Amino acid sequence: MICWLKQTRWTLIGIVLAGLVTDARALDPNRLPSQYVREQWTTEPRFPGGVVNGIAQTTDGYLWIGTDRGLLRFDGFDFRPVSFTSITTASNVPILQLLADAGGKLWIRLQGADLVRQKDGKFGSVGYGLPAITALSKDNHDGLLVSDIEQGTFRFTADNVQKLGPSSPPVISMAETADGKVWLGTLGDGLFFLTGGRSTNVNSGLPDRKINSLLPIGEEVWVGTDTGLYRGNGTDFRRLELPSFLGNVQVLSLLRDRDSNIWVGTTRGLLRINGKGISFSEENELRGDGGINVLFEDREGNLWIGGARGLGRIRDSAFVTYSSVSDRRFEHNGPVYVDPEGRTWLAPAQGGLYVLQNGRVQSVTSIPPNEVVYSISGRADVVWAGRQRGGITRLQFRNGAIQTQSYTEANGLAQNSAYAVYESRDGSVWAGTLNGGVSKFKDGHFTTYTTTNGLASNTVSSILETRDGAMWFATPRGLSSFSNGQWRTYTTVEGLPSPEVNCLFEDSSGTLWSGTSGGLASFASNRFQVPHESPDVLREQIVGMAEDKSGRFWIATSAHVLRVPRDKLLSGVVKAVDAREYDQTDGLQSTEGVKRSRSVVSDSAGRIWFSLNSGLSVVDPSQITDYSVPALPHIEAITADNNTANLAASVRIPPSPRRITFEYTGLSLAGPGRVRFRYFLEGFDSSWSQPVSAREAVYTNLGPGSYRFRLVASNSEGQWSQSEATVDFEVEPTVWQTWWFLASSAALVLLFVWFLYRYRLHQLAKEFSIRLEERVGERTRVAQDLHDTLLQGFLSASMLLHVAERQLPTDSPAKPRVQRVLELMGQVIEEGRITLKGLRSADTDSRDLAQSFSRIQDELSPPERIDYRVTVEGPSRPLHPSVRDEIYLIGREALLNAFRHSKANTIEVELEYGLKQLRILVRDDGRGIKPEVLVSGREGHWGLSGMRERAEVIGASLKLFSRAGAGTEVELSVPGRIAYEIDSSQRSRRWFSRVFRGGTDSNGSDKS
Repeated sequence: MICWLKQTRWTLIGIVLAGLVTDARALDPNRLPSQYVREQWTTEPRFPGGVVNGIAQTTDGYLWIGTDRGLLRFDGFDFRPVSFTSITTASNVPILQLLADAGGKLWIRLQGADLVRQKDGKFGSVGYGLPAITALSKDNHDGLLVSDIEQGTFRFTADNVQKLGPSSPPVISMAETADGKVWLGTLGDGLFFLTGGRSTNVNSGLPDRKINSLLPIGEEVWVGTDTGLYRGNGTDFRRLELPSFLGNVQVLSLLRDRDSNIWVGTTRGLLRINGKGISFSEENELRGDGGINVLFEDREGNLWIGGARGLGRIRDSAFVTYSSVSDRRFEHNGPVYVDPEGRTWLAPAQGGLYVLQNGRVQSVTSIPPNEVVYSISGRADVVWAGRQRGGITRLQFRNGAIQTQSYTEANGLAQNSAYAVYESRDGSVWAGTLNGGVSKFKDGHFTTYTTTNGLASNTVSSILETRDGAMWFATPRGLSSFSNGQWRTYTTVEGLPSPEVNCLFEDSSGTLWSGTSGGLASFASNRFQVPHESPDVLREQIVGMAEDKSGRFWIATSAHVLRVPRDKLLSGVVKAVDAREYDQTDGLQSTEGVKRSRSVVSDSAGRIWFSLNSGLSVVDPSQITDYSVPALPHIEAITADNNTANLAASVRIPPSPRRITFEYTGLSLAGPGRVRFRYFLEGFDSSWSQPVSAREAVYTNLGPGSYRFRLVASNSEGQWSQSEATVDFEVEPTVWQTWWFLASSAALVLLFVWFLYRYRLHQLAKEFSIRLEERVGERTRVAQDLHDTLLQGFLSASMLLHVAERQLPTDSPAKPRVQRVLELMGQVIEEGRITLKGLRSADTDSRDLAQSFSRIQDELSPPERIDYRVTVEGPSRPLHPSVRDEIYLIGREALLNAFRHSKANTIEVELEYGLKQLRILVRDDGRGIKPEVLVSGREGHWGLSGMRERAEVIGASLKLFSRAGAGTEVELSVPGRIAYEIDSSQRSRRWFSRVFRGGTDSNGSDKS
């Protein structure tokens, strides 16, 4: 129950309705107590219960509540009991007082005279040796005043402890005024102040010696006692006249907010004192059988009230609402109009017409209380009302009284049900009826227009005159205009989002706006334009709109109250963030607009009035700033598969978590329900999340690695905080996800692939050896056959020819010819023997290629002496027999060509036994080979092509370098795996050599 008290010297001269500031202001002194937004927590499960003795807010934004059942922390959503885990004797001990210092530390006075301090999230006893602390208070220097019953009064600062005065009777309240006096209110010995280390008793004008609370204001101090409220400056105190029905009320708590309202908590309720007077609210739910023990103002300007039964909050809001709670006439509303004198005319849906001025509601007796008024309009000092059954009524204030005159069908009105009424600039009054068209009243006569004349429908819901003199009529079938005697109708064909037009409005730039059942549209170039991008709320049924002095539209829809910048609407692009929605958090009792010709209007002071389904609300847009106190984001817990991590230490999540939950909050105590969050998990997310209201985020099946969870929050005004909360954590890998396991697995896979590769090479080498042995066997057989047939035949023929040659006379002309044939046959036989030697396995008695190549010169016996050298690099290694034969034949062919055709002075052979290959180089300084011969060989000769074919068969590389007159080089490179014959022990040594010695051969040089 709210009571207004008799006038005192702070006489209540009236409540001036003004808008509210949405930044960190205190409570608007111009409001009725019932017009603040209130919320209470008195019963479980919302509030754990207990008598509230202390309230404080730390710099992190959390609200702390001290009760007789322990300490609570509140984030706007939940109350969490806090146990002093590091102080076992203090757990669940009743809290008598709470204070938060400038450094963000929380000081707690416990029952039993103990003092506890919370710092950096940890609680600890204050080790100053003070055994009996009875009172705490903030000083004027960001420090703390502490009173000890035995040792005296102290000032605690960040650096030291200063003793201010001697011991005194039990002190239960303290304060420091601007002149440096420290005031001490005792339990039964009156009031003292300390200066210069001396204590002075001040009791003049204070009949009560129990001082419950002190409030310093400048150099003056206000004193709350068991018998009332006093104020003084140290020499004399005088009693403040409180309402008589309170009697000698016990004053328990005092607070001065940042707008200079003084709040007084008593055993009878809550008082507010300011320049406008005194207001009182009983606060029965909070105080119960006790009183208002503590008052606190938070960083956003909210007033918190601690009582015997729980906690309450009183705060400002954007809207002031006249609600059905205080007056049943505001239960269901209809049209609203504000005249130039600041009087607000309203017509409830249940009937009647009323005038609201200076906080008082006056009934217009000429309108029956049971007759519905559909429309209210006016100009200058005249107001017109369109009635359900009584036609239209003209109302005018004269000498404090309202004079009325009505016009009905009897006077020429088209119909007595006038749904819309409007007075144009030329004094004509237009009345739109429910189904009889529109009537124009001028010079005492009515002229009626219907669909026959061009009106879109005979039901007219709203009327407006634009600055060009055109009259506009909203109907359920379109919008009609009447100008210069001509009618024109606009429907969806001309761009209206719906043919059902509910309201009309002309903005400050002269643009016509129509609110329809399908949204909002503006008129330009003889067409209506609809924003091509807009949130869904702007596509609802529009029932009213007005413009403030900053060019922002205030709109009522069938379900929402909105504020949208006009320039955004005209641009055609309205984002969701551009449309600010208002609800009960902002002081509204309802957000459902009413369908009347005028349900949203502006007054001469720039305020916007909304007639809503429940309550009449007003907002002052000039008091709404672009800044409000930001929300403070906090990450409160990380849970992995129901196991909560310790955020105070390095966070490590066990391997393979199925579900990781981040619990967080945003501290904006003015409107916690409208706080929104965005989060980003570095190492997983690619971008920030969309704004969400949920206070937890869940991730599933996160892989091992390091992550950072980042969080930002927006306050009730939608403004995002610049700071963010972060937490780093690491998901540990399973055994099979560790680097050493992955590296070992990779090594094993590579080793397995290597063994497969070696095995395949072994198979290929074996197959290759079989094929080579088959070829060698075939060559040996061919050589034997040629020796036994062709070569033996040549030898027999040669022997017979020798016999014949000896029998020829010496002077026989055939003898020289026979001798020539014998010479040729000798050459053929010799070449045949050489060829047969090449067909057989090369040098079968030795595996040493160097020796084999060294004997070639002796075999050929060249006529000229040639400088012939064979050099070896690296230790000789055993070669695969079949491959060795092919290598020898290729080298032998190269040497034969050099000895026979190069006419060289020097021929060199280099053998290089490398780790990865066998390399043979045959070089001479002879006349060289012609390019065409180098490419395709000499016609009728198969030496070069044979060398290439042999090299290809064994998988070797053969390169020939030659230039006419510059000699020739033949280079044969055979991979080691093909050339060398290696047993299993050698293979093992070779593998370990590659792994542990970086691929070097036995000489230590890299041959790769």
